[in-house]
Amino acid sequence: MCSGRIDLEFVFRAFANGVDGVFIGGCILDECNFATHGNYHALNMVLMSKKIMAYTGLNPDRLNIAFMSSGDGTAYVKAVNGFVDRIKKLGPISNDTEESDLARKLSRVRQLIPYIKMVKREKLDVQLKDEAAREDFYAADEIDEMFEHVVSYYIDPEKCRGCMICARNCPVDAIEGGKKMIHVIDQTACIKCDTCYTLCPDKFDAVQKIVSEQVPEPLPMEARAISG
Repeated sequence: MCSGRIDLEFVFRAFANGVDGVFIGGCILDECNFATHGNYHALNMVLMSKKIMAYTGLNPDRLNIAFMSSGDGTAYVKAVNGFVDRIKKLGPISNDTEESDLARKLSRVRQLIPYIKMVKREKLDVQLKDEAAREDFYAADEIDEMFEHVVSYYIDPEKCRGCMICARNCPVDAIEGGKKMIHVIDQTACIKCDTCYTLCPDKFDAVQKIVSEQVPEPLPMEARAISG
């Protein structure tokens, strides 16, 4: 499997499941067999993941990526053994932060992964050939701001006409409502992908983007019918 196919979700799912360390092995940079150079994507993903790990309280050293030839078994064994020794010294992830707090933060990170990939898509596509630029490519303040100013989407009950376009196209079925019913976004299930915001017809303009503010409470079920 190409290292470029390793997703943020894979990394944080592993940590959420209690794994103490994640090691990623990729082909040597600039020697990719494909035009996509997926190993640069993997490198970029790891750099951002480390910053997110620091945000959650996880030691970033628990994640590592190494690049080597598939024919160089010695380099592979050396890289893996070195990583295993590092993780042994760090101990279990419970050493990093309180378990309940870590579980809550990792759950939030995983829910926001589609949103993270959307807002950071341009930076994630950059091929970081300059080693000196890699460490600070993602700033800690940038990651903090990303989590502190998360976008939410809300369907204005005064504007919704119950057309079901948003509900039919939501990739995670986070929108409740039927024909001629005011639609409501389940905020706990929403992945902030902006599909509903993009597809809501301009003549309705019912889906609102909310940043760093509390989303209004949804209407009770008995008040959602649209008359006329």
